[in-house]
Amino acid sequence: MDDKIRQIAARLHGLREALNISVKEMADAAMVSEEEYLLCENGEKDIPVSLLHNISGHFNVEMTALLFGEEPRMRTYYLTRKGQGVAIERTKAYKYQSLAAGFAGRNADPFIVTVEPCDNPICLNTHAGQEFNYVIEGRMLLEINGKELILEEGDSLYFNAELKHGMKALDNKTVRFLAVII
Repeated sequence: MDDKIRQIAARLHGLREALNISVKEMADAAMVSEEEYLLCENGEKDIPVSLLHNISGHFNVEMTALLFGEEPRMRTYYLTRKGQGVAIERTKAYKYQSLAAGFAGRNADPFIVTVEPCDNPICLNTHAGQEFNYVIEGRMLLEINGKELILEEGDSLYFNAELKHGMKALDNKTVRFLAVII
């Protein structure tokens, strides 16, 4: 597994140890099975942003601290210049660029998500809260609660993120979209 995934896995393990809680408690907070959580914590499986979002909300820990290993410090404003957001490539197909990593106490987590075309099936996930997606470039298939929607440049979707959802780039081209997790 990728070194960045292993670093996130180590931070998950460290958080669980610091909180002195069981694998079951952490898996319950992440809304996954104990087996799936352990695969993530051991760095043996890609770690969905939804899992990190659920854990960060449940334990009141900044999601960017789990993703990037740094605590946000800014409380007045945080400026992200074009192309300069802290980025993580979870897999070769998905890249997340945080647009507010340095702002402490955020009520939302905005990302630019880049999805590369691939033949893999859509990976569905869920997380607490709501999500807003706005397509900047390309076209994508977004599946939500069993319904397939095609989103094109300029299209947006706001939805209940507790419903199973996932996306896939279309037309054998990269898609970029703004995702705001609330």
